[in-house]
Amino acid sequence: MTHFRLRHLPLDTLREHVIVIHERAVRHGNLGLHPLDRARVFGVDRQTGLPREITGVLNVCSDDLLEADEIGLSDEAFHDLGLPDGAEVRASLAVAPLSVDLVRAKLRGRHLGRQDFDAILTDVAARRYSRVELSMFVLGCAFQKFDLSELTDFTLAMIATGEQLTFGGSVVADKHCIGGVPGNRTTMVLVPILAELGLKIPKTSSRAITSPAGTGDTMAVLADVALSPDRLYRVVEEVGGCIAWGGALELAPADDILITVERPMEIDTEAQMVASILAKKKTAGATHVLIDIPIGSSAKVKTPEFAEHLSGLFMAVGERIGLRLEIATTPALGPIGYGIGPRLEALDVLSVLRCEPGAPADLREKSLMLAGRLLEMTGVEPASRGYEAARRTLDSGAALKRFERIVDAQGRREMPAPAAWRRNFAAGQAGMIAQIDCWQISRIAKRAGAPSNASAGVKLYKSVGDTVMRGEPIFEIHAESDAQLQAALEYANSAPRLLRYAEGA
Repeated sequence: MTHFRLRHLPLDTLREHVIVIHERAVRHGNLGLHPLDRARVFGVDRQTGLPREITGVLNVCSDDLLEADEIGLSDEAFHDLGLPDGAEVRASLAVAPLSVDLVRAKLRGRHLGRQDFDAILTDVAARRYSRVELSMFVLGCAFQKFDLSELTDFTLAMIATGEQLTFGGSVVADKHCIGGVPGNRTTMVLVPILAELGLKIPKTSSRAITSPAGTGDTMAVLADVALSPDRLYRVVEEVGGCIAWGGALELAPADDILITVERPMEIDTEAQMVASILAKKKTAGATHVLIDIPIGSSAKVKTPEFAEHLSGLFMAVGERIGLRLEIATTPALGPIGYGIGPRLEALDVLSVLRCEPGAPADLREKSLMLAGRLLEMTGVEPASRGYEAARRTLDSGAALKRFERIVDAQGRREMPAPAAWRRNFAAGQAGMIAQIDCWQISRIAKRAGAPSNASAGVKLYKSVGDTVMRGEPIFEIHAESDAQLQAALEYANSAPRLLRYAEGA
């Protein structure tokens, strides 16, 4: 253990605590630390006299990034330590959290209880787990199925790791799609409709996990989504609803950290999905939640039988944690709307809200159906009357006006410019398109740079049910660089099952 001067390194490490020291400190300081070791950095806040401490993964530099007596912390680690640049701190080797043994036990098939999950997720939320240990837990969720009691305990433990919003005794509506269908931005149409009709809907949404855009990414094109709890309360009080990024609110923060591992692994496990969604809904203060489960051969849920199984899990856990749920199963033969990627999806949403003649009909109709279900579920409209009330609100322009108020309340942003590089992808044969593979088209958009580049993605010219001629453009790839454009084109040209044509085409 030795003393260092603290140095903030502006490194975004996806919520992982990264610690950097110079190789000379390792060579001459007799620290017993090596690259990728778990290290502990600690000091005292001179203003309060309280001890401050973080653990993280050690990296070693050999250039002039740091002096030998300095220790550098990534953005997240520096923020969580809470000490100023130049503060005197000490460092030592840190032992692995005891809860990692529980993760290993789960990988071997052991049943875990509430105390076990509390221990694991408390350490996860405190950033005590390395990337390898987080991956172990995600894989444990994938390979060792949770029974109902485990899934409930996992969800409750996830809820307990963070804050919880409350809105008094009123009905609070929410809606969530389990994902897997690109362009499915119904939330951004639904929220202003419901808010205009008097429902309170503080919608917290995720950023992309395995997709080219989440609702949080798409809304961020138009407005600030990183709302603090105080700002969120003010926005909801002013305009009845919001579309905010849940990760900025410290609601179930352990889930946000696990997502940083799930994203590059492209894994979204059954247990993680149910616990993540319901924990976020509960901590956001929801009382009535509609879950959208798309079904299709290239969606997350491929069969009605698995949709029924997943619906049962959502309903059972929802009841145990005090949420009123309904499930909507919807067909998923291809993307919803024309755009895939944050900017292109935002254009679709605005087109629907403005009731433009060329607005994507599938996005409009699905949004109205889900809005109608929630209006009936919450008692705002009687049975079979919700859809018509939602349609009137949209067609009158009232939903658009409410959406503009939400954008202004959250903090309006200027729409980013179109992508600089574009190229069409043409049909290899004539016929009627029976299916567009959701997974493959999403991977094309991701290779083009979405969601990191907001303007990148795919713009569809043709949808399921459309007839095309050989050589006719089906979609256009948008990218911010030629390299990304070429990567997306290369993948599109080699992607199996990207398009399926009707029999006899």
